[in-house]
Amino acid sequence: MIRPAGQAIVAITLIMGAVERNSKGKTMNAIERRSKHVVSLQSQPPRFQGPKGSITHMDAGDLPIMKRLSLRHLSLAFQGVREPHWHANAHELGYCIQGEALITIAGNHSKRDSFVVSAGEMFFVPSGAMHSIQNIGSGSAEFVLAFSHERPEDFGIKAAFGVMSNAVLGNAYDLPAAAFDAFDHSDAGSAIISVNGKDGIEEQARHINPYKYSVEATPPQIDSSAGSAHTTKAALWPALRDIAMFSVRITDRGMREPHWHPETAEMGYVLSGQARMTILDPDGSSDTYVIGPGDAYFIPAAYPHHIENIGSGTFHVLIFFDRTEPGDVGYRSLINIYPRHLLAAAFGVSEDNLPDFPFTENDPLLVPRTNPIDPVSPTPGL
Repeated sequence: MIRPAGQAIVAITLIMGAVERNSKGKTMNAIERRSKHVVSLQSQPPRFQGPKGSITHMDAGDLPIMKRLSLRHLSLAFQGVREPHWHANAHELGYCIQGEALITIAGNHSKRDSFVVSAGEMFFVPSGAMHSIQNIGSGSAEFVLAFSHERPEDFGIKAAFGVMSNAVLGNAYDLPAAAFDAFDHSDAGSAIISVNGKDGIEEQARHINPYKYSVEATPPQIDSSAGSAHTTKAALWPALRDIAMFSVRITDRGMREPHWHPETAEMGYVLSGQARMTILDPDGSSDTYVIGPGDAYFIPAAYPHHIENIGSGTFHVLIFFDRTEPGDVGYRSLINIYPRHLLAAAFGVSEDNLPDFPFTENDPLLVPRTNPIDPVSPTPGL
């Protein structure tokens, strides 16, 4: 569950128990610093919180480097509903963490889609389509919501009606203006509302729907001793536009190899486990940090990075991309592109001292971690 607290701080635990001092001489058992790539949603105060749920954000207001992607965590209590609303500038891609919910979408020309999602299932809502998320289970429901814009714009049905006069609303429905006297015309949004009782769920809501995808029920596209990846891409889910997601599990002996995504930004949300990431920035600086449950990160397009499981169990992360078919350049296969003498010159070593790189025809993406976990090096400037 997301819990309101203070501002997020990313703590990089020194795996080997080393101790260092910061610039003021304070002794630290861990490197503690703010990262421009990470937000702990567990520590973020919700932007909306009410008796029936909360919404916590990670967008360009939290991480200024974010572009074309942002993230929210939605929690709905029993009988809680994310009010009918739409996003003017962003598509929405949702993943159900727990519970069961009814998704209802109002599209173009009176088109209506209504379907049920449960844990491990996803839904997609095109930009501008009004939709609601209604908890229909007996307990709480939780969702990770990704958007194809760094600052999604929201419009709710209450505010959309409230801005119109009673006479205008009456004209729209061929009713007298007095029929809308009970409506609240303030601009206060509801965000999460409560429904009394449980409406019967239409049988068709349990059927296949083009805006629903059971990602965890499909066979993984990548599966090895190092981990697995269930993917949602346009080739598998044609409804997607400008966004995709990989549900990646890395075993306690696995690693996502160093890589980058051409023309594609990456955003992740950690469901379980602990991992370390390193990112290279264009100015030559690097950012290394540990992430755990409730943490979210953002990596700009084509920035090299890796993800290494440093915990005792499986690391599970939802990775979102700002394209429906994300590309990938991995260190494992790219090393075979150039001849050894050119590589030796680039690395500044003799050809004899160049490692005996294996030939890799198809990049594995996830690789076994055969070497011991590195201790975290002190960060320059602390």
